[in-house]
Amino acid sequence: MKKYTVLYLLLATVLLGCEPRVETKEIRVKEETQDRLLLPALYMQQAAEYQALCYQSYALAEMQLKKALQSKVQKPAVILDLDETVLDNSPYTAWQIMNNEAYTPETWNTWVELAEAPTIPGAYEFLKLADSMSVALFYISNRKVEEQEATIRNMQKLGLPQSTEEHFLLKSNTSVKTERRNKVLGMGYTPVLFIGDNLGDFDELWDTGTVNERSRNTIKNIELFGTKYIVLPNPVYGTWDKALYDYNRSLSDSEKDSLRKSFLVLPLGKM
Repeated sequence: MKKYTVLYLLLATVLLGCEPRVETKEIRVKEETQDRLLLPALYMQQAAEYQALCYQSYALAEMQLKKALQSKVQKPAVILDLDETVLDNSPYTAWQIMNNEAYTPETWNTWVELAEAPTIPGAYEFLKLADSMSVALFYISNRKVEEQEATIRNMQKLGLPQSTEEHFLLKSNTSVKTERRNKVLGMGYTPVLFIGDNLGDFDELWDTGTVNERSRNTIKNIELFGTKYIVLPNPVYGTWDKALYDYNRSLSDSEKDSLRKSFLVLPLGKM
């Protein structure tokens, strides 16, 4: 019996002293996610309501342009933004979602170089009409000047009028568009209409300021909307979103989301 006891003890010692060898792989989970862009991107790409809003905006633009031209304006011009006003960049947003990649200047530039952005609904028809009425079109965009060639190539592929270098005023040193708008005035043109998806496309009044300040400035200028200023919907990005996190780009996506949630208006009653 002692012999077996010794064997059992030896066996137990060996077993207890051995730990199973398990291969482990380091799993890295991205903290950031681009899922917040899912509904806005789908709204732009699939919602008939988004399509209708864009057609409605450009129908209103046509009405106001014809009305302005009745005054026999000298050298009339329309100033337009490009992204989400003339060109639809929702495929880039879709790429961000499917690859879980935040916006970067490098990936944006890759998208621009593809020159395959489609037009926003209603933009083509309006631009062709304005061109046929001898109205100058100026595309003032915060795309970088280095992206001008690809941008013009994209627009020429779409058959958009006045897609030549002299009609583009892209970003060189500042995203504020006042100086570029003044350049159009300096050339002797009279802007009769401004079209954009961001209020900074109309006046630098909306380029900064808190959410409440931007709202107050909108109310102060309410008579300009639908008459001189035509706004396109953009649920994906814009100064409206930056104002929610106080323009602090150093914050992580999760930190930005926390600040965004703090602006939600909840029911007053008990739910």
